[in-house]
Amino acid sequence: MNRASLVESAYIASAVLFIIGLKMLASARTAKRGNLVSAVAMLIAIVATLWVRGIVSYPLILAGLAIGGAIGAVAARRVEMTAMPQMVAVLNGFGGLASLLVGWAEYHRALHVLPGSAALSVPTMVSTYLAVLIGGVTFTGSLVAYAKLAEKIDGRPILFRGQKPINAALLAASLLILVVGSLAPGSTYGLFLLAVGLSFVLGILAVIPIGGADMPVVISLLNSYSGLAACAAGFIIANTVLIVAGCLVGASGLILTQIMCKAMNRSLSNVLFSGFGAAKGPQAGEGEKREVHPISAEDAYYLLESARSVVVVPGYGMAVAQAQHVVRELGDLLESKGCEVKYAIHPVAGRMPGHMNVLLAEANVSYDKLVEPGDVNPLMAAVDVVLVIGANDVVNPAAKEDPSSPIFGMPVIHADEAKACIVLKRSMASGFAGIENPLFFKENTRMLFGDAKATVAALVSQLKETE
Repeated sequence: MNRASLVESAYIASAVLFIIGLKMLASARTAKRGNLVSAVAMLIAIVATLWVRGIVSYPLILAGLAIGGAIGAVAARRVEMTAMPQMVAVLNGFGGLASLLVGWAEYHRALHVLPGSAALSVPTMVSTYLAVLIGGVTFTGSLVAYAKLAEKIDGRPILFRGQKPINAALLAASLLILVVGSLAPGSTYGLFLLAVGLSFVLGILAVIPIGGADMPVVISLLNSYSGLAACAAGFIIANTVLIVAGCLVGASGLILTQIMCKAMNRSLSNVLFSGFGAAKGPQAGEGEKREVHPISAEDAYYLLESARSVVVVPGYGMAVAQAQHVVRELGDLLESKGCEVKYAIHPVAGRMPGHMNVLLAEANVSYDKLVEPGDVNPLMAAVDVVLVIGANDVVNPAAKEDPSSPIFGMPVIHADEAKACIVLKRSMASGFAGIENPLFFKENTRMLFGDAKATVAALVSQLKETE
């Protein structure tokens, strides 16, 4: 078997392993192995590519690998779980930038190193411009998403007059440049650079009008964009495994985006163009004097100690407090006393898809105890206590009670229907969507103010004393 056949066999093996790894990511039990399988697939693909293609300098490749690997290892170890959404956004962005640079390098090479070659064919140029346009949008859009998630800039939508027509004009201009540049690839380098600049601007303007509450959808969509850009880059350099991997990432990202939109009962166009959360109009109950019912940790202990069924609803506040480990300990103690404990996970809880699942898995909470809203809501009236830990928008009853609410129709967890609801929060501040939550004023709701980790730890201590 010659070298070319060995490389193609390695690419096929990599593609198969990518698909197997992606399948394994669908379950929390096999997700770690799925990551490992995908990493091995990528290693095989990289080694095969370096073996068959003419490399300018292997020392430079190794130096880049060492520097990039060191940065990635340090960042992965130091990043807090609360900052994981920001890190995912940054990684998506650099994936898009990598594809853009591949397209740019191949365009420059075809124009100045190998003029008149087949590298300037129309299909290749279409792929080049697509890699640049999608990659540029992904890069700057991801940086804006990072800045919103990290609260470097205002998380609310940033709107201005004529924003939609301007975005539409930029998109139309980008597509026109793609057509002209593909049909006359050697006409002007300036046209290509203009496409690069437009893609950067379009990425910024496409994400700034999207509010922080919609960031899970944006992250999923940008992840899909990074895959599509990689797929286009694969066509440029005629690399089969890059095309396959890009298609897998692009398709899975689009499917996840659709799932996120369904979880919020909103269309993708509504997420991208509605400016949700930009202005706070009047909401039901505003202007009325409504009373909250504060509760102490000791009182909460008595409610939990006598409960036969408890549903825990985690949210971003749990991530901020790093309370997942004490929450798991609390659940174990309650179960040791004969209480049934479940963890209700909303698909858009936290600030990225699967955020709460990752946190609870880190704390070794059994996957069997995680339930979706559709499974727990019909049984909620029989639940003794719902413990809401840092969640807000995903338990907001306005979604089903107030037609004037911006989130009306969004599927939420019906925490208000339980016999008792204990909400752990630092204050009465609204959630990331900037919408007031009527749950806090319900007769069966008790507000337990303070740091979630310290509060749950106090509950754990009291339960241990009664063992």
